[in-house]
Amino acid sequence: MAEKSDPASSPPPGSSDGPTIMPLGVHELGSTATGSYHDPHSVLGAHEYQGAVTVRTLRPFARAVEVVLPDGSSRSLEHEYDGIWVAALDLPAPVVYTVRVTWAEGEDPVELQEPYRFLPTVGELDLHLIHEGRHEELWRALGAHVRTLEEVEGTSFAVWAPNARAVQVVGAFNGWEGRGHALRSLGASGVWEIFVPGIGDGETYKFRLLGADGTWSDRADPMARRAEVPPATGSVVTTSGFEWTDEHWLAERAAHEPVSSRMSIYELHLPSWRPGLGYRSLATELVEYVTEMGFTHVELMPLAEHPFGGSWGYQVTGYYAPTSRLGSPDELRHLIDALHGAGIGVIMDWVPAHFPKDEWALARFDGTPLYEHADPRRGEHPDWGTLVFDTGRHEVRNFLVSNACYWLEEFHVDGLRVDAVASMLYLDYSREDGQWIPNRHGGREDLENIAFLQEATATATKRAPGIVMIAEESTSFPGVTRGTDTGGLGFGFKWTMGWMHDTLEYLGQDPVNRQHRHGELTFSMVYQYSENFLLPISHDEVVHGKGSLLRKAPGDDWQQAASLRTYLALQWTHPGKQLLFMGSEFAQGTEWSEQAGLPWWLLEYPLHRGAQQLVKDLNALQAELPALYERDQDPGGFEWLIGDDAGHNTISFVRRDDEGSPVVAVLNFAPQPWHDYRVPLPEGGIWLELLSTDAPVYGGSGIGNLGRVHAEPLALHGRDHSVRLSVPPLGAVILAPERLRED
Repeated sequence: MAEKSDPASSPPPGSSDGPTIMPLGVHELGSTATGSYHDPHSVLGAHEYQGAVTVRTLRPFARAVEVVLPDGSSRSLEHEYDGIWVAALDLPAPVVYTVRVTWAEGEDPVELQEPYRFLPTVGELDLHLIHEGRHEELWRALGAHVRTLEEVEGTSFAVWAPNARAVQVVGAFNGWEGRGHALRSLGASGVWEIFVPGIGDGETYKFRLLGADGTWSDRADPMARRAEVPPATGSVVTTSGFEWTDEHWLAERAAHEPVSSRMSIYELHLPSWRPGLGYRSLATELVEYVTEMGFTHVELMPLAEHPFGGSWGYQVTGYYAPTSRLGSPDELRHLIDALHGAGIGVIMDWVPAHFPKDEWALARFDGTPLYEHADPRRGEHPDWGTLVFDTGRHEVRNFLVSNACYWLEEFHVDGLRVDAVASMLYLDYSREDGQWIPNRHGGREDLENIAFLQEATATATKRAPGIVMIAEESTSFPGVTRGTDTGGLGFGFKWTMGWMHDTLEYLGQDPVNRQHRHGELTFSMVYQYSENFLLPISHDEVVHGKGSLLRKAPGDDWQQAASLRTYLALQWTHPGKQLLFMGSEFAQGTEWSEQAGLPWWLLEYPLHRGAQQLVKDLNALQAELPALYERDQDPGGFEWLIGDDAGHNTISFVRRDDEGSPVVAVLNFAPQPWHDYRVPLPEGGIWLELLSTDAPVYGGSGIGNLGRVHAEPLALHGRDHSVRLSVPPLGAVILAPERLRED
């Protein structure tokens, strides 16, 4: 490389007959040469000065450098300072040029585009919206974007790092040496930007930041839309060529109200559903299976990129990047498009509550607590060893709200299930006295997170009509599913954790003791209409020593399978939408493990095959009978027939659709059958036994009512008609008037 020269010793401007070089001081030149200057574009590139144009380029280790003009003429540059070359061109501004570099004696020169001659790719409106925290399409402004500027193809990079002293972009394209690709600061917005010619789709990169703490660190792009396959941590430039075919699905979705629509959800962890399958293979096998089983939706555990597979996706480092473990972003689009084509909705778990401390990701991103609260009493989560987003900061809130919109709009997902909402609502969540800071009113509510959740639900439902936002919320916080216009959080549904915990506790009791715990079976109806509820049997209930759903009940294999079938019948007939975690539909006997995958071989055995068939039939029955979903949130859609028969461990109730047509469920959690068990019915005539969980096809003993019963004009519990039933042991029967089938 040429000798370092001191600009102060150069001839003063105007001392020669040629055009004058724009003078710069040692600080600007020295910082630019090391890639640590906040505004390298003011030094490098072409700049008008005293009627001419000064061109500077940073080409360390070059032997000779020339400027090449569009007409083919060239002008040699002189080495000025530590790899910076300069010339003054007697030309009007602006000037279009390339740079011809000779690296070593005897080698042919290489012609290169100059990244510092291009105008910013982030507009003033974008910067204003980012600064105000109101950019609902943040992914279009920040991150890496392949584009063509002045007929030059390349990639623009932009990142928010307001406290950084300098930012570079590094990758294989520059030998992971970033001083020749330092970004410029775009003022008070905190955004840094550069356009790098000649690189495009598939290029791996990171941002190298000189933090406010004076240290350099390499960081994944917070806005990266693709990432390397873990354990690699680089970001990847990506473009999409995918063409959606789900226009009809989206139009139908927008025309329907989720609360009154049928929703039967199959929750799954994609990497372990059938290990080895990627997005494209899942688009065939998963779609076929979910269609056969009759579920209306799948809920995918988090697909945003995460470094540790054992977190199941709940410790996110790439909020805008679908995990590359299973394929490319377009292959995920293909999977979702295929699900929509089969009439299956897609819900994705979303994790705005916390993020991991990996030093290459969001933690202390620009050398300061940027995305997280600075005070550990607010910024660190005591349960998970993670950091908590500072949603009181406009830009952080915007990062998350825009992220919700990104998944809904760019990947056409039909809903987001928001993880760990309870931890976001309360400042003292999992904290002892002295470990938390009260809000401005002296209370425990996290006002900033509440405002963020309201903005996220309102913005998402406004931009993506017909989608649903679902809260995993385990407390009695009021108004989770009430509209934001009346002070609610704006969610479409809330997981009813109370129903889940109570009924599973009841199921785990020895049948002889269940009569003393009968309230756990019925208490959910006391609060059923306080929120729009979804009944979850999720992954959390089949891990960490909790056992599988099959093994939660006492008894031998047959009794456990029968109890499972009755419990599933309760879930499908109880008001509220259903969610069932993969494996439970065929009575998996062991806890779920993300490393082992599901034991599909169990389907060779009748008890497991029977449970799967029951779930399939429950879904089919629900699809046929609107009474089982239309009025989930309407008190007029449910009536107890017998709710207090603790002595028999039995309950019975009626569900009604919008037209008042009834469906009756009778559920027996005792190991004895009840013969001649009299149940009141809402009307007389012939009633069909639509389903018995004790049918031999499900692995049951076959006790039932031969397919139909006749309601007698014998009053019981205030009703004019009743019927004598054979209620199977640990079994359930579902009845409907024959007239409904005749119609």
